[in-house]
Amino acid sequence: MNPFSSGTRLRDMIRAIRSCKTAAEERAVVRKECAAIRAAISENDQDYRHRNLAKLMFIHMLGYPTHFGQMECLKLIASSGFPEKRIGYLALMLLLDERQEVLMLVTNSLKQDLNHSNQYIIGLALCALGNICSAEMARDLAPEVERLLQFRDPNIRKKAALCSIRIIKKVPDLAENFINPAASLLREKHHGVLITAVQLCTDLCKVSSEALEYFREKCTEGLVKTLKDMANSSYSPEYDVAGITDPFLHIRLLKLLRILGQGDPDASDCMNDILAQVATKIESNKNAGNAILYECVGTIMSIEDNGGLRVLAINILGRFLSNRDNNIRYVALNMLMKAMTVDAQAVQRHRATILECVKDSDASIRKKALDLVYLLVNESNVKPLTKELIEYLEASDQEFKGVLTDKICSLVEKFSPEKIWYIDQMLKVLSEAGSFVKDEVWHALIVVISNASDLHGYSVRALYRALQTTTEQESLVRVAVWCIGEYGDILVNNVGMLDIEEPITVTESDAVDAVEVAIKRHTSDLTTKAMALIALLKLSSRFPSCSARIKDIILQNKQSFVLELQQRSIEFNCILQKHQNIRAALVERMPVLDEATFSGRRAGSLPTSVSTSTGTAHNIPNGIAKPAAAPVADLLDLSSDDAPAPSSSGGDFLQDLLGVDLSTASAPPSKLGCTNGTDLRNIRVKSTSKRWYNVLLDLLSIGTSPPAQSSSSASDILSSIQDNTASLANLNGLTSLSPLSANGNSPVSPAPVMDLLDGFGPSPQKNEENGPAYPSLVAYESSSLRMSFNFSKQPGNPQTTLIQATFTNLSPNVYNDFLFQAAVPKFLQLHLDPASSNTLPANGSISQSMKVTNSQHGKKSLVMRIRIAYKMNGKEVFGRGASQQFPPFRVRDQFWGKDKRRASFVRHGPTAARSDGIHLHLAARSEFVLIFSSLTMKQDLNWVDLLIPDDVARSELELTFSSLTMMQDLNKVDLLISDDEARSE
Repeated sequence: MNPFSSGTRLRDMIRAIRSCKTAAEERAVVRKECAAIRAAISENDQDYRHRNLAKLMFIHMLGYPTHFGQMECLKLIASSGFPEKRIGYLALMLLLDERQEVLMLVTNSLKQDLNHSNQYIIGLALCALGNICSAEMARDLAPEVERLLQFRDPNIRKKAALCSIRIIKKVPDLAENFINPAASLLREKHHGVLITAVQLCTDLCKVSSEALEYFREKCTEGLVKTLKDMANSSYSPEYDVAGITDPFLHIRLLKLLRILGQGDPDASDCMNDILAQVATKIESNKNAGNAILYECVGTIMSIEDNGGLRVLAINILGRFLSNRDNNIRYVALNMLMKAMTVDAQAVQRHRATILECVKDSDASIRKKALDLVYLLVNESNVKPLTKELIEYLEASDQEFKGVLTDKICSLVEKFSPEKIWYIDQMLKVLSEAGSFVKDEVWHALIVVISNASDLHGYSVRALYRALQTTTEQESLVRVAVWCIGEYGDILVNNVGMLDIEEPITVTESDAVDAVEVAIKRHTSDLTTKAMALIALLKLSSRFPSCSARIKDIILQNKQSFVLELQQRSIEFNCILQKHQNIRAALVERMPVLDEATFSGRRAGSLPTSVSTSTGTAHNIPNGIAKPAAAPVADLLDLSSDDAPAPSSSGGDFLQDLLGVDLSTASAPPSKLGCTNGTDLRNIRVKSTSKRWYNVLLDLLSIGTSPPAQSSSSASDILSSIQDNTASLANLNGLTSLSPLSANGNSPVSPAPVMDLLDGFGPSPQKNEENGPAYPSLVAYESSSLRMSFNFSKQPGNPQTTLIQATFTNLSPNVYNDFLFQAAVPKFLQLHLDPASSNTLPANGSISQSMKVTNSQHGKKSLVMRIRIAYKMNGKEVFGRGASQQFPPFRVRDQFWGKDKRRASFVRHGPTAARSDGIHLHLAARSEFVLIFSSLTMKQDLNWVDLLIPDDVARSELELTFSSLTMMQDLNKVDLLISDDEARSE
C-alpha cells in the first residue's frame, strides 16, 4: 500500500511527520498527504472520508492550508452514522468559522440534528452551534435551542444553555425569548446545569434591561438561598475543590448578584447577610478560597452602600497584601484602587502595608502600589508619605527611580502646605535623583523660589550646600547655578537667615568656584553650561572684585566647538569690556515670574498663539495681525508663521520691535492727482529714518548680503503693501522673500522669491496663433552667479512650457560638480534634461532644458522651488530660491546725464493709445510703498512719472513694480533716482 494513500492510518501519518528532522522534510510529507487526500476527494472515496478529514484536522493544527476539505465536513455531517457526524462536526468547528460562506449550507443539517431522536447527536449539533454560530444561523435555530432548554437530559440542557449564550450575544433582540427558560433553570440541582444557567442570566442582564428587572424581582431571593446552601453545605466529593464546595459556582453566583444589586437598594439589602457570611466563613489559606473572597469583595464594593460590609471587604484586601503570592497582592492593590472612590478612609488604615508594597521586589507590584499611594495622599498625610517615598528613593532601583521621582514631584507640588517645605522636598529629590527630574519640574521650582522673596537667602544657601555635596545631578546643578547667579550677593552676605538654618561662610570666590565647576564638568550639557555663563555674567556685576577672573572663565569658551557657548562667550566678553555703563542694568535680578501663568501654560490651559485655520488672520502675541498666507505660498511652504507680518506703519513696527520711539513729524498729506484731474486718494503716512532702517537690517542679520539683496529683503518686511481691504490676488504676486542658507564665506547671497508665471490677478490675453513673445527672466542672481530662464510653448499645447535655463558664472573661480534641482506641486509635471556640463567655467555659462506641464492650466499658475549646489575651491556652496509667476515686463537700465538714472518698465502685449498718466513726487519711502496699493486699482493709466526718494533701492522697485502689471493700459513707468542711490548699488 502506498504509505501516503488515503488508506494510511492517522497514527502512521503523525508518526511520519514527527520523524522529520527538518521543516523541509515535514512540508514534503504534508504535501504528499494532502495530494493523496485531494485525489480521494475527487474520487468521492466514502470509505476513508472520516479518516481523511481527521488527517486534515491534524494538518490544520500544524498551520498548513486545508480549505479544500471544507465540503467533506458537510458530507460527513449529512451522513446518518454517529461516528461520521462526530468527525464532521469536529472538523466543522476546527476548519471553519462564522465568516465562511460555506457555513450557510450546514444550517439545514443542524436543524435536523437538533430535532434528532438520539441525544448524543443533539449534543454534537449544540456544541457546533455554540462554537461557530453566526447571526443568521442564530435567528434560524433559536426556537430549537429554546425548546432544548427544557430537555429531559441535564447534559443537553447544559449544552443548550451555553448555545443560548452565543445566540443572545450574536442577536441581542432574541434575549426576551430566553428570559423565562433561563429563570426556570436557576432552580436546577445539577451543578453543571446551574452554573450555565447563572452565566446565561448574567449575559441576559447585560444585553437586556427587561431581563435585569425581571431577575431582580423574581430571582434574587432564590439566588441568595442557593449561595447560602452552598456556603453551609457539607463535604461533597463530587464538587469539592480544596475543601470548598464548587468554587466555580460560588464565583458565578457572586458575579450575578453583583449585577442585580448594583443600583438597587432592595436587592442589595437582600444579599447583605449572605455576603457577610461568605466573607467571614471562607478560608483564605487556599487559592480557591481567595478567588471566592476576591469576587465577594468586588460584589460588596459594587452594590448599594453598606459601611460595615465595605470595611470588612477592605480588611480582606489588607490580608491579601500580606500574602506571599504576588498575584494575590497585585489583584488586592488593583481592587484597593477601585475602593478609593468608595471608602478612602478605610483604605487609609492599610497605608503602612501599601507603602511596604512600594518596596517590593516585583516591578508590577511596585508600580501598582505607587499608583495607590498617589491616590492616598492628601493635605493631612502628605508630609509622612512624602518622607517615606523620598527615603525609599535613595535605595530604589535605577529603572524605578524615574517613575518614583515623577510621583513624588507631583505630590509635593499638588499638596505642598508651605513654600519652605516644598523647596526642602524638591531639594531632596534633586539631590537624590536630579537626573530623572523633568524640565518642567525644576522650572516650577525656580518660579516658586523667585516668588518667595523671604526665602531667597534660605534657598540659595541650601542649594549651595547641596552643590558642595554632589554635582552629578544635572537638574540640581541648573537650579543651583541659577540661584547663585540671581542671589549670589545674598549668599555671600548671609541675608535672610532663618532660625532653622546653620550659619555658613561663603566668599565671593567660593560662589564663583561653584559656577566654574558647573561649567567644567565633563557631564554638563549645553543648557547647564549656558546657564552657568549667564550666572557668571551676573556675578561680574555683583562681585566687582572677581570681575577679572570671571572674564577669564568666560573667555575659555571663546574657542568652544559648540556654537551656542562660543556666541555667548564672545557676547558676554563684549559686555564686560565695552559696556560697563549698562552692565548693571543688563544683569539685574529677574522679575518675579507669575506662578498662575506658568501653571496655566504647563497645564496647557492657555490658548495657542498661532491659529491653524485658513483664510483668517493669525493672532500673534505682540498684537500684530498677520494676514493669511496666499494659497500658492502655503502650498510650497513659502510662508512662515515664525515672524509676524508688518503693520500698517513701518515706524510703528520698529517702535514695537525695538522698544524705541522712531516716529518723526508726520508728512503732509500727498494728494495724488492724474493729468485729467481725477484724484486717486489722500495718503498720510509716517516717514521712517534710514538710520533705523539699518538698525533693523542688523537686527534681522540681513546686512551681510549685497546692498541690493539686503534692501530687497528688508523692504519685504517693512514695505509690503498694507491695504487690507484689497484681495491678496490683486497684488499679483507674493511679497515675501526666501533667504538662502549659505556658508558665511560663500559668494551666494539670498535670492528673492520672484513672481515667474501667470499670476492670480487678471492678465492680458495672449494670441496663441501669432506666436506670442515670452520675455526672458533672471530667476536667480547673486554676486557670483546668475540664472536666467528663456520660455517657449509648443503650438497647440498651451499646458506645456519649455524653459531653457542659462547659468552664468560672474566670478573668476571655476564651479565644479554643478547641480541644479527644481521642485513643483502635484498639479505640475516637471521633466529635467541633463545640463550641458557639470563644470561652470570662470566667467562662462552652461545651459539646461526643462519642460513643465500644468494639469490645471488657466486655473493655477506655475510655481517652482529651485536649488543650486556646486563646489568652489573644494567647498560646497548652496543656493535656494522660490519662483512664482513670470511678470509680463522686462527691466532696462539707462542713465540720464551725470546725476540721474532711468529705469523703464515696458509692457509686453496690447496697450491702448491713451495719454492718461500721472506725475508723482514722493517725499518718503513709506509713501512709495502705499501708492502702489492705489495704482494697482487704476486701469486707465498710460504712463507714470515718479521722482523716487533716495531710501528706495532698485531691487525693491523691481519687486514692487510687479504689481503694476495689473494695469491693463500702462505702457511705461519712468523713475528718477538720485546718483547717491545709484552708486550705493
